[in-house]
Amino acid sequence: MDELNDLYNDLIMEHSMNSCNKRELKCCDCCKMGHNPNCGDEIKLELKMDGDIIEDLAFVGHGCAISQASTSIMIDTLRGKTIYEAKEIIATFIGMIKRDITDEEELKKLEDAVAFRNISHMPARVKCALLAWHTIEDMLNEKMEGKADGE
Repeated sequence: MDELNDLYNDLIMEHSMNSCNKRELKCCDCCKMGHNPNCGDEIKLELKMDGDIIEDLAFVGHGCAISQASTSIMIDTLRGKTIYEAKEIIATFIGMIKRDITDEEELKKLEDAVAFRNISHMPARVKCALLAWHTIEDMLNEKMEGKADGE
C-alpha cells in the first residue's frame, strides 16, 4: 500500500509542476473562473467542444500543488469524453472525495484521478482538490442548459 501511495504522490507532484494542460486554448467555446477563497487558489478553465464531446480543456491560474495537480489530472481524465460521461466521472470523483463512493469498480472510471482518494482525510485540502471539478461541472451544466434553451 505504501508503494501505491508513493506512486500517487509522484503523480500529483508531476502534474503540479509540469502540466502540459496549463496553457490557454487558441479557441474555446467557454471559459469559467474557479476560486477557493479559503486558500486563494484560482483557476480559469477553458473548454473546447466538438458536438457533445470534450475536444480539449486547458487551465491557467495559481494555487497549491493539490489544486494544480487535480485540475491537470481532471483535464486528462475528461478530454475526449461526452458531456454525459464527463458528468458521471465528475460525480464519482466528488463522491470519492466525500467518501460516499468506495467501490473499486466504480472508481476505475476515474483513471489517474483516483490518486486523490486520500484527500478526504485532509479536510483543509478537500476544497483544493474539488475546485476544478466543481468549475467544470458548472460549465457543463451551463452548456446543457444552453442547449435546452435552443442555443
